[in-house]
Amino acid sequence: MDNTLSPRRQGLAVIAALEAKGDQAGLEKAVAEALDNGLTVSEAKEALSQLYAYTGFPRSLNALGTLQRVLAKREAAEIKDNPGKDADPLPDDYDALKQGTAVQTRLSGQPFNYGFVPATDYYLKAHLFGDIFARNNLDFADREIVTVSAISALPGCEPQLIAHVSGARNMGVTDAELRALPALLEGKVGLAEAERLRGALKVVLGDAHSPVQTVDFSVWPKGEPNTAYAQYFTGNSYLAPMEAAWPT
Repeated sequence: MDNTLSPRRQGLAVIAALEAKGDQAGLEKAVAEALDNGLTVSEAKEALSQLYAYTGFPRSLNALGTLQRVLAKREAAEIKDNPGKDADPLPDDYDALKQGTAVQTRLSGQPFNYGFVPATDYYLKAHLFGDIFARNNLDFADREIVTVSAISALPGCEPQLIAHVSGARNMGVTDAELRALPALLEGKVGLAEAERLRGALKVVLGDAHSPVQTVDFSVWPKGEPNTAYAQYFTGNSYLAPMEAAWPT
């Protein structure tokens, strides 16, 4: 396995993917291993809390319950875990929408507005990228490793996975770290999750470091003219369902 990812980030990636997969037994083992390898309690709580925005409250709360049980068992066994540092409080004049818009623009590589549903656009900017990403007990690169790993465990979310692989690079995750993730997920989470990520890496990185046998892009249909989102593109663009060429 490529050791480019630090043990701490390996722990973040594995627990995120298992949270999204809903594998509580695997998560219990992975949490203990991550804590042994330097992940703090605060960082584990933060990663699993952040994921409610991507996997929903039920999976996030289940995972936090598993973390709580692991910590109780370790305390009973007199294992001393590093509590870590909680996020610093935000200033009274903090503007979540302004900051979140800046963070989302950095992640996307360009301004992004989801005008189709303005309320969702606001939630993304002000809450996810404003309130949650502002919590500094995980940095932006950590958060994108968590996000990429979790979405790798969600069938049917390949477009979002591709977007976040690209966004992770904008947030400071190195290509070497991204390339180390599939082998890690294959060994600790499952083959399907690893292959899903390999497919996204192939799209974004476009090199031989992330081979994919399950996706044949030569048969991707052209799709229909992209009129609904034409304002976000120059020239002509087209949309085709991901399911037509990418098995899940």
